[in-house]
Amino acid sequence: MSSNLILASSSPRRQELLQQINIPFTIRKQNADESVIQTGDPYEKVKQLALLKGRNVQIVSEKEIILSADTVVSFQNRIFEKPADEEEAFKMLSTMSGEMHEVYTGVMFRTQKTERVFVEKTSVEFWPLSDEEIKQYIATGDPFDKAGAYGIQSEGAVLVKGITGDYYNVVGLPVSRVVRELEQI
Repeated sequence: MSSNLILASSSPRRQELLQQINIPFTIRKQNADESVIQTGDPYEKVKQLALLKGRNVQIVSEKEIILSADTVVSFQNRIFEKPADEEEAFKMLSTMSGEMHEVYTGVMFRTQKTERVFVEKTSVEFWPLSDEEIKQYIATGDPFDKAGAYGIQSEGAVLVKGITGDYYNVVGLPVSRVVRELEQI
């Protein structure tokens, strides 16, 4: 039986990553109220958000597999989501300057018969950044739709000294693990 993958996300990065590895999918947007997840633990937060989003999308056929995901950046157990404005982006980036932080992505698969969820963690180290470098990056507009106020796959790449773990997890979807999980479903 062939399956139809349903992406429960409007994230352009997740769509691009699935297209990059030639996995066909259909987008079915969810409208879950993410504010109901109140935990400050980054691992639990992305796990619960992935579950919430995935359960918020209706399965209409036994061939469908719902894929939902959520990504946060964590520095010293403080969660950095998408910045609201330039000031918040500056605070996040200057806080992580010269330091190591973690990126967590929770991923959930759901069929009519089963649910699977996992969390992938990647450690990212930033170069020491001057205020001017941070301001120049913020001026690009790149930080505003990204957890932690940067995109490793775009202009934010120049901030990153190194990573330990899955690069694609930092972009927003750990594709190699996603493929392996899909094979088991």
